[in-house]
Amino acid sequence: MARKFSRVPELSLKAFTHGDAKETTDFIDALMEGFQYYGFIILKDHAVSRDLLKRAYELSAAFFALPEAEKRRYVAGVDGQRGYTPFGKEHAKNAKVGDLKEFWHVGREFPPTSPLAKIYPMNVWPAQPAGFRETFLALYDALEDAGLSMLEALAPSLSVQKDYFRKMATDGNSILRLLHYPPIPKDADPNAVRAAAHEDINLITILVAANGGGLELLDRDGKWLAVETEPDNLIVDAGDMLARATNDVIPATTHRVVNAPGSGATSRYSMPFFMHPHSDAVLTCIPSCRGAGAKYPDITADAFLKQRLKEIGLAG
Repeated sequence: MARKFSRVPELSLKAFTHGDAKETTDFIDALMEGFQYYGFIILKDHAVSRDLLKRAYELSAAFFALPEAEKRRYVAGVDGQRGYTPFGKEHAKNAKVGDLKEFWHVGREFPPTSPLAKIYPMNVWPAQPAGFRETFLALYDALEDAGLSMLEALAPSLSVQKDYFRKMATDGNSILRLLHYPPIPKDADPNAVRAAAHEDINLITILVAANGGGLELLDRDGKWLAVETEPDNLIVDAGDMLARATNDVIPATTHRVVNAPGSGATSRYSMPFFMHPHSDAVLTCIPSCRGAGAKYPDITADAFLKQRLKEIGLAG
């Protein structure tokens, strides 16, 4: 593929969902190039409303401002997939110190009688702030819709059927993470950062642009690049599961959140949506990506997730 972009591409989702044939093709090509060369793209003209994003940030800040004892009433279970994870618990794979962050996980919502109740844990909801559940379920649905469109747009470049990834992610164990990076304590380990260099576990991540700087990606030339955009845009990156399925044709992208100037006095909030396949989906090498042979053995999405959760300290 001839390289067209000298920076992380900024793409209009409407060009794919409502554009003419050329606009759709251009979006598909640019998405693939962005993922291959940068592992990231920036998405504008999506359907996640500004009002919803504003409300979500307000409620996220309100929850994390609660007393520590109140937040710990909702500590996540052994796998960390729902509820609250306290400051410093998660760490990057092979890292010796915890990240300087706390977070809350929202998963797929379904009735207790659903077959999914036997597969995924139920959500945990705090008593306050008011409107928390309704707001974050709405955001979950809106980000998932955007993510399914992105996965559909990947299919032509990989010579698979249009719904290949959509089927994989439908009813998937996708997670909305509400992140809070508090002001960095003066006694923090000097080796600790807000989020150490890592790759995401999942297929793709849809990240609501944070209200503070510090996000950086490691480009294919080994240089750290700041990822910055307008607050209403979404940032999308490729994860380990997509890399595995594409035999590293789309590599998982290393990224981090550094301790930017002023981070000792200010909080940073972020809301990534991690798109996961359904638990029984098999991560197998896509034929068009096989080349000299598959690099990785087949594994179910559930087994891979459990393996990676142990590596980052969220499961025993």
